[in-house]
Amino acid sequence: MTPNIVLGVFSGIAFGFIIQRVGATDPDKMARAHLMQEPQIPMFMLTAVILSALGIAGLKSAGIDTTRVLPLSLGATTIAGILFGIGWGLCGYCPGTTWAAAGEGRMDALFALAGGLAGAAVFAHLHDTLIPLLYDPYNLGQLTVADLTGSPLSAMVLFCLGLGAAVWGISAVWKKS
Repeated sequence: MTPNIVLGVFSGIAFGFIIQRVGATDPDKMARAHLMQEPQIPMFMLTAVILSALGIAGLKSAGIDTTRVLPLSLGATTIAGILFGIGWGLCGYCPGTTWAAAGEGRMDALFALAGGLAGAAVFAHLHDTLIPLLYDPYNLGQLTVADLTGSPLSAMVLFCLGLGAAVWGISAVWKKS
């Protein structure tokens, strides 16, 4: 196995362990988080995004830049967000937590996983038809926060401060169980 595969497997196991410990593999706890009754999962998710952004920035500054900015398409993103929300609402899992919950043996997660894979297969089959309809007409090009602020450093600071404020706001406002 190559070092990248070993690192990927280790990272995936570590992340799966963490999301299981946080409770993100429990659909009831996820529902309470969406009802703003339990702040731990949203706080964890925002913290994970902050740490990931800092890690990617560190890799980029070390010359290990493997990121690629994809063009923004409002039509495709809107429909994808709606489908994502419907799926999360129906099964109580997001795609990452579905895999972790299936790994811990939750039968409902296996059905959610099967549904997600079926949806991916349908999309792959219809991809060539959907791109001209949903993606191309609303394509805004490659937009980044760094483009808007004029500096990657100011974008990172703004991003981390905004998400940090969101973590603080969630912990301060949401009812703790």
